[in-house]
Amino acid sequence: MYERILVATDGSEAASRALEQALDLASTFDAELHAIAVVDTRRYGDSMLTDSADVVGDMSEYATELLNDVRSRADVDVTTELRRGHPPKAIGDYAESVDADLLVLGHRGRGSGDHIGSVAERVVRDVDRPVLTA
Repeated sequence: MYERILVATDGSEAASRALEQALDLASTFDAELHAIAVVDTRRYGDSMLTDSADVVGDMSEYATELLNDVRSRADVDVTTELRRGHPPKAIGDYAESVDADLLVLGHRGRGSGDHIGSVAERVVRDVDRPVLTA
């Protein structure tokens, strides 16, 4: 049913649940698993912070750690991708580039509170592929 599954991670509890779902689906369907983490450079790239490069660098290191965690938890091969930019667009663009059959992501990120997060909402609304939120 699924040949290529893309899971997005940001380190949130919801992203961890999404990863578990993606790992299970990839194993069940013997599908390729792709994992993406996006550093949102819009927050700091255009800011007046003098140390914005350090902030983006720290965020990139954290994202790399998240992708390494995905690899360590997987019992299937995982292709990882670290991108910078606007998360919903980066996720959608990568999904298109790998022709993902399914996107799996947390329904809210680290700072979204109790409601669906803006990244999940935009991905569900804008990407023309099936999306599973956890």
